[in-house]
Amino acid sequence: MSEQKPSLSRFQVDVVSEASPAAPTTTTTTGTGTASLPPAPASADGSKPPDDPKSRFRAVGFLDPGYLGSAMDIGLPPDVSHEPDAARSDSASLHSTGTGHTHVSDTYYMRTFGHNTIDAVPNIDFYRQTAAPFGEKLTRPSLSELHDELDKELFEDGLANGEEPSAAEEAAALAAKEAKGGTIKFGWVKGVLVRCMLNIWGVMLFIRMSWIVGQAGIGLTIAIILMASVVTTITGLSTSAIATNGFVRGGGAYYLISRSLGPEFGGSIGLIFAFANAVAVAMYVVGFAETVVEMLNDVDALMTDELNDIRIVGTLTIILLLGISVAGMEWEAKAQIVLLVILLAAIVNFFIGSFMSTQSKEPKGFFGYQTSILLENMGPDFRDEETFFSVFAIFFPAATGILAGANISGDLMDPQSAIPKGTLLAILITGITYVFVAFSAGACVVRDATGDHNDTVSDTVNCTDAACTLGYDFSICKEGGCQYGLMNNFQVMSLVSGFAPLISAGIFSATLSSALASLVSAPKVFQALCKDNIYPGLGVFAKGYGKNNEPLRAYVLTFFIGLAFILIAELNIIAPIISNFFLASYALINFSVFHASLANSPGWRPSFKYYNMWVSLAGAILCCVVMFVINWWAALITLLIVLALYIYVSYKKPDVNWGSSTQALIYNQALTHCLNLTGVEDHVKNFRPQCLVLTGYPNSRPALLQLVHSFTKNIGLMVCAHVRTVTRRPNFKEMSQDYARCQRWLNKKRFKAFYTSVFADNLRHGTQFLLQAVGLGRLKPNTMVMGFKNNWRDGDMRDVEIYINTIHDAFDLLFGVVILRLQDGLDISHIQGQDDLLSSNEKPPGGNKEVMISVSVQTDLDSSPSKTTSCQSSPIIIRETKSPLSLDDQRLLEASQQFKKKQGKGTIDVWWLFDDGGLTLLIPFLLTNRNKWGDCRIRVFIGGKINRIDHDRRAMATLLSRFRIDFSDINVLGDINTKPQKHNKLSFKELIEPYRLKEDDMEQEAAEKLKAQEPWRITDNELELYKAKTNRQIRLNELLKEHSSSAKLIVMSLPLARKGTVSSALYMCWLETLTRDVPPLLLVRGNHQSVLTFYS
Repeated sequence: MSEQKPSLSRFQVDVVSEASPAAPTTTTTTGTGTASLPPAPASADGSKPPDDPKSRFRAVGFLDPGYLGSAMDIGLPPDVSHEPDAARSDSASLHSTGTGHTHVSDTYYMRTFGHNTIDAVPNIDFYRQTAAPFGEKLTRPSLSELHDELDKELFEDGLANGEEPSAAEEAAALAAKEAKGGTIKFGWVKGVLVRCMLNIWGVMLFIRMSWIVGQAGIGLTIAIILMASVVTTITGLSTSAIATNGFVRGGGAYYLISRSLGPEFGGSIGLIFAFANAVAVAMYVVGFAETVVEMLNDVDALMTDELNDIRIVGTLTIILLLGISVAGMEWEAKAQIVLLVILLAAIVNFFIGSFMSTQSKEPKGFFGYQTSILLENMGPDFRDEETFFSVFAIFFPAATGILAGANISGDLMDPQSAIPKGTLLAILITGITYVFVAFSAGACVVRDATGDHNDTVSDTVNCTDAACTLGYDFSICKEGGCQYGLMNNFQVMSLVSGFAPLISAGIFSATLSSALASLVSAPKVFQALCKDNIYPGLGVFAKGYGKNNEPLRAYVLTFFIGLAFILIAELNIIAPIISNFFLASYALINFSVFHASLANSPGWRPSFKYYNMWVSLAGAILCCVVMFVINWWAALITLLIVLALYIYVSYKKPDVNWGSSTQALIYNQALTHCLNLTGVEDHVKNFRPQCLVLTGYPNSRPALLQLVHSFTKNIGLMVCAHVRTVTRRPNFKEMSQDYARCQRWLNKKRFKAFYTSVFADNLRHGTQFLLQAVGLGRLKPNTMVMGFKNNWRDGDMRDVEIYINTIHDAFDLLFGVVILRLQDGLDISHIQGQDDLLSSNEKPPGGNKEVMISVSVQTDLDSSPSKTTSCQSSPIIIRETKSPLSLDDQRLLEASQQFKKKQGKGTIDVWWLFDDGGLTLLIPFLLTNRNKWGDCRIRVFIGGKINRIDHDRRAMATLLSRFRIDFSDINVLGDINTKPQKHNKLSFKELIEPYRLKEDDMEQEAAEKLKAQEPWRITDNELELYKAKTNRQIRLNELLKEHSSSAKLIVMSLPLARKGTVSSALYMCWLETLTRDVPPLLLVRGNHQSVLTFYS
């Protein structure tokens, strides 16, 4: 029994075999077992499928329920129907995206709404990114596959980049992936709520909260808590909005900010946020070590002194925490649950103890809930130069754990749902807890106590404190030296609690859990930052290990940063540093929401609706204010660091595109400004040359591109235009790809220009399209720039006719015209090894260099400045060889780069022979404002009469001074009308000889017929009529050689030729004669509307 060869296509991999009861079952052995695939039956009519798998149409086997059943064993997607359907003509197949992901998809003939079509219905998997962690990316049929004519073999074996695996191989791959097991993911409670609560209930809750109540009083302490809660709540709302505006990957605050505001803000804040988390590890570990050392001090068991003991205990603790973190997220999560239970027990223990006042605790200041103590502690009593804001600065780090859940966003099952619920609930629970702890401590414990049972109230002492009403006299504490009470004892919560060791356990739990959360957050954020390659030198830390992609290298770096700050061993020094770093992150998260809302991008549609752009802006401002309140110099340093990193990333311009709100806002502003400009009439004072430059491919004529860029950069619009001449059907797909390449090349080379191209049957028609259509509102070209057609005599004179008519068309549309002539030519596209248009990721591997060039079959280098012949409609890639360049090509290459380098001292000679509105004078002025041309001086040449030279010079000097244009000299050419030399006249005669009609030598009818066929021919009448103008061009060339042979650049008025009167051959001969054998020459003719004014 013969079996059909499986046919592979983009849409299906199915086995079509002849129906037979004895057909063998195909068995595929995999690494995890065997998968049996029964043979597909023949078509319903029993006919045999065609033998040729590449036929344009072919029969496809009906779906076999047994096959689908076995497919389900390897994980069929839920969107594929499992219902057997005898009339169904689509078979389940396995499909590869070409990115290493394998999935099951429907075949080419799918039933959509009861019809056989490849047009796909909406599916979430079409919208996934390539590296989507939850689900495989499917590829919908492209527009070409649905729309293009069926002139290609649709069912080719394999894809463009290699063959697809067979169905059995893909089944094996998918089964192996399923058997391998997935990564550990957390829900909103375990992943966000628990982490945030543990991080917020940090060291401040147990060992600083009572001191804050003593300093600020109950009222102001609650105000401090509410202020901090306002900041964190607004930030939590903003975080929720960003987190629900699309899929969130790993990286926490860095990911949220960078994807919202772009790499500049994200890269700068990501580094600071990762560093802040690393320093936070030190803060929490030092808090833990303080408690341990105090316990050692109580039993007189210090190892050295208190400070060094804190360092020793802190170092040992961070080593232990590093071990837990490196063991993996699963172990770390289990440790967090245990720590949460201990922490909750400690908090409950404190509240229970507050109702269990004992006489033994009274000398230490704890009397239970007393109205007198509550009233006394309600107001502030700042001591030791503390203020409201300094106390706020000490407390605020206790509120900075709100991003603990967001920081491990990559390890959450559903970050969009988990982050809002977990973060906001954690802020609410912890805020309420802080308020109750502050109230309880303030209502139960006096500010100062001696701890001595004998300090009772005596009749001789005038005592008015709350303690006095309760029988104790602690007035001696006013002189200092007391060790108990809210102001003096950091372990008040242990004193109040029902079981003191549990508070110690709670302190250990709070500090260790917060330290552990920060020790996990910092490497995760840092790894995400390094993966994006914002800072190239940090790529080594992007590597992950194990199934959870643990950033072990980043863990080690965080460990050493934390260790360095542990050696400071002073909690009150470390806390303000972290606060500023965290606040900078919060400020940018809030600003991100405001910015995204302001940009009004259609892509900004978070599913979390409880946010407001103005509240977010207020939150951002509030964060900045709090930064300066906490520590003004630390805030300045933080802002300077953010600014320095922002400038660095902006300068480096990382090759990323995340669709940030910055891009959306730039678009909005650009659109608004464009529309605003349309309502304002053009004014001569605001005129700027906006150039449509016929460059062809941008790298084909570098001299033209560089010179125009010199006078348009940051001043006017520059559009590199490309007319692609075709005789066959145009390939718009290639055109689109070339557009992306060319624009990317311009950006990479830092040319501030746009690229556009059109298909046309010749240069003239293409340029007509461009002149009419390019531009947007006032951002529309007003000057056409092109290269001189250097070897026009070697080609077809019809091309000259097209070239000259292109100039006429520009004038008809009221464009100015600029023509650049270099004696060696402009077009270098035929030379191998020039700048290619390939991006770095498109370049072929290996040592051999391949370059993309424009190829012209004609020998005419500058036959048309933006024309590509019909034989070629896109750049081609050739392999670079070591063959030496000809002498002409070497000169051409050198000439093509002459405007790239700085021009030394010299002159720009302006031959302003005819008043065109001032464009001939404006362009050289703009050039001299550039660094490259800054050493050049403008010399002006004008025509005049011998008897009026001084008058004409003074008149021109007056005009230039009123225009505020500096010049070095003015030359009045009194001999401009002198007859040219005879040998030059003979040269011109030889030049025009092949193009003359010579109507006197033939019959009138024959002459008229030839003129109609070849309209570029020069008639004798025309030569006689324009004899004076011809002599002027010859004479001007002589004067150019005489006066401007050493100029860096000559800018000269372009002679005009009247349409329908001057033939294109004669006009071309004038231009050739005028510009021959002189330095680089720019022929300029404005549209005769003023572009200069001397009015203010």
